[in-house]
Amino acid sequence: MEEKLRDHIKKIVLLTDDELSYVLLHFSLAAYKKNEFLIQQGENVNNCYFVVSGLLKLVYNDQEGKQHIVSFAMEDWWESDFSAYFTQSKAKMSLQCIEDTIVYSLSLKNYQKLSAKLPKMEHFFLQKSNLGFIASQNRILSFLTSNAKERYEQLLKQYPLLFQRVSKTLLASYLGVSRETLSRFSS
Repeated sequence: MEEKLRDHIKKIVLLTDDELSYVLLHFSLAAYKKNEFLIQQGENVNNCYFVVSGLLKLVYNDQEGKQHIVSFAMEDWWESDFSAYFTQSKAKMSLQCIEDTIVYSLSLKNYQKLSAKLPKMEHFFLQKSNLGFIASQNRILSFLTSNAKERYEQLLKQYPLLFQRVSKTLLASYLGVSRETLSRFSS
């Protein structure tokens, strides 16, 4: 398991073995079962998560009880309710397992400690944040400039494995369409 996190970090910054060992001390490994929550709406958000294996969904439940999927997170991705994590406030979204999942969790205190102690890790976190901002903006632009079928085709092209792992109901929620509409696209 450590190798996956090590390799992930090494894609952006090169750390010595001692630095890597120090970094790993700040993470906690945890396993969750399908349908378990890592974060629930309204609770404090203590960690962000690096996905070692499995699949997560970040969801917002509106006042009518409708579930809106904000994002999916699979292997080698980071996820949390980042607004609540960085402001240490209550979660506006829930993070739930779609599959049995193994994650490394990182508290905000440890995130800040690593960033202060190792400028290389601060650079790593900045790069990951920047990539997350880019992905979020691209998703917003997709909703503003593409119709539902185009969004479906973009998602299929970008993440073909997601279609094998996620139900049509969840994909439809993520794309902002009905399940029936999604079925028409995929037939």
